[in-house]
Order: sequence, then structure tokens, then C-alpha cells
Amino acid sequence: MNKYIFPLTLGGLGIGTTEFVIMGLLPEVAAAMGVSIPTAGYLISAYALGVVVGAPLLVGMSTKHNPKKTLLVLMAMFTLFNGLSGLAPDFNSLILLRFLSGLPHGAFFGIGAVVASQMAKEGKQAQSIAMMFLGLTVANLAMVPLVTLVGQALSWRFAFLFVALIGAVTVFFIHKWLPDQQADSSSSVKSELQFFKTGKAWLILLITAIGFGGLFAWFSYVAPLSIHVSRFSPSFVPYIMLLAGIGMVIGNILGGILADKMRADKAAILLFLLQVITLLAVFFFSDNQYFSLILTFLCGLLAMAVSSPINMLMITTAKDSARMGAAFMQAAFNVANSLGAYFGGLPLAYGLGFNYPSLAGAIMALGGLALSVVFILKYKTEESSPAAYLPAH
Repeated sequence: MNKYIFPLTLGGLGIGTTEFVIMGLLPEVAAAMGVSIPTAGYLISAYALGVVVGAPLLVGMSTKHNPKKTLLVLMAMFTLFNGLSGLAPDFNSLILLRFLSGLPHGAFFGIGAVVASQMAKEGKQAQSIAMMFLGLTVANLAMVPLVTLVGQALSWRFAFLFVALIGAVTVFFIHKWLPDQQADSSSSVKSELQFFKTGKAWLILLITAIGFGGLFAWFSYVAPLSIHVSRFSPSFVPYIMLLAGIGMVIGNILGGILADKMRADKAAILLFLLQVITLLAVFFFSDNQYFSLILTFLCGLLAMAVSSPINMLMITTAKDSARMGAAFMQAAFNVANSLGAYFGGLPLAYGLGFNYPSLAGAIMALGGLALSVVFILKYKTEESSPAAYLPAH
């Protein structure tokens, strides 16, 4: 790996860890804070809403500033608020700190993607950006299960303190290794927002926010699903998270291959359809431990597979506004996170079983499928290759 990209990869590792580790620790946080598991699920929504607010706001504020210094500030914010999350005295303060922790998320990836592409050799821009997002993949595969295990064995607070440590190390390596770059004097908020004038971009964001909510409706409550429906012991939850992470890594690869073999919008339709079927299978068959493990793997695989065509559609649309486009896609993914956690928690609030969030997820994935059909009927997909590919988180 190019050492200049390493700080961005490390930042992705920290961001991916803090975003997803809470899902495996919901029972522990709920018990410690004296709230129900559905109420603890609002911590997921709070972080996601922070991303939605922070992505356009912080990218807009950074258009005239040095990218390296901006990334340092963003990661310093990330480190501070995650560290304070580990020290939160009550549930209300933890909700606020989760919101603040999410603010730098989208802006870091939006600005980082542009910086990574500018540092790459000619013809290697996509590989350079992919290396930055490798941190998210490693977070899902290894760090989330590991930190979940630490949080269960010691305290959920150590999970956030560990993330803060990753953030602090990232700040050091950004300062030490990331080359200094001049701010683009021609860039402005107005120019970055130009791509939002098209209905096509808004439809892509809507597909992302609704369709990916299906994943988060299931994944947000995967720990209680595994414990109360599949009857695995709580100590086995980190391994279930690991299995989902393996599925996501493989799905990301397969999704890229599929997106190369067929049009991106058609690939999205196929993958959303498979996601609907799989989430329905989770609802009906999770009481069988063997089926539960297979379906956990498949849900992770399909969730990441569909990210490739969706991102390709947005990148083609964003064109010269890639930084804001990447940031808003992060916001859309986290709207999906928030909506998924909310709608997945509604059946639980009404006393239904922990398999019902997957049914809510199937309905949301069906919404993504329907919107993708609308997209393919309304717009003709551009055949030209995008300048870069930005994987989902």
C-alpha cells in the first residue's frame, strides 16, 4: 500500500468500526443505560443523522481550505466525540455524542476520495480510492467483531475508547505522511451543488436511502435476533458479526464484477430482488441455527454487492462535483441506516418478535427495487465508465 494513502485507510477503519460496532453491543448498552433495546437503537439513528447533517455542511465549509488541514480537523473531531462517548454519564448525553461523532463521517470520505485520486498515478485513480475504502471493509470483517468482543468482555465503553485511539493514530499519520495540497481556488459550494439540479441525482439518493434501509433494518438488530430467535449464546454474537463481514467483503467483489458485466441499473434491480427474497427468508427461517448462519452471510453479501452499481450511477451523474457527490452518498447511506433502525425497531416496540425487523427490511428493499425500476424506465444509463469507483460503507 502507498504510505500516502494509509492515513485515509486508517480513518476509514475507525469510521467503519464506530458506525457498526454499536449494533453488536445494543443489549449491553441498553442494560447499562436502563433503556429498552429498541430505545438503544436510537443511538444508531443519531450517528446516521450526524452524517446526514455533517456531510454537506462540512464539505461546503471546506471548499476554500487546504485538504490536509481539513482532514486533520475532521479526524480530530471524530476522535474527541468518540472518546467522550466512552465516558458518557447517561443515555441522553450518549445520544448527543453519537450525533456529533457522525458529523465528520461523510466529509472525510468526500474530501478523502478526491485527495486519494489526486495522489494516484495516471490510470490508478480508482485503485487509490478503493484502498482508502479498504478500511471500511476491514472494519466490518475484523475490527467490529473484535471490538464487540472487547465490549462484551469488559464494557461497551471500551469500544468507543478504542475507536478514539484509532482516530488519534489517524491524526498522527495524516500529519506525518499525507502530502500537503493547495486548496482549489475555483471550488465553491455553488459549483459543488450543481449536480443536484437533476432529478436523476435525487432519484439515486432516494434509491440508496430506501433500498439500503433494508440491510440496516436487519443488521441493526442482528444481535437480539441471534440470541432470542436463533438461540445462540451472547458470546457467539461476535462470530456472527464476523460472518456478516465476510459476506460483505465477498459481496463487494462480486458486485463489482456484476456491474462490469451488465448495466448498473439492471444490476441494482437484480440485487435488490435477491435482497428482498433473502430478508423474507430471515423472517421465516431464523429459528433454525444453520439457516440463520447461511442467511447472515447472504444478507451481508447482497448488501455490499448492490453498492457497486448504485455508486457507479451517482459518480457518473456527479462528474466534476465528485467531492460533494461522494459526501451526499454517505449521507444517503446513513439516512438508510437511520430509517432502517427506526422501521426495524417499530415491530419490537409493539411487542413483536426479533425476526420482524427483517420483514421491515424486506419491505424497504422492495422499495429500493421499485425505485430502481422507475430509474431504468425514466433515464437511460450512461454507458461511459466513471472516473472512479467509491465503495459503500
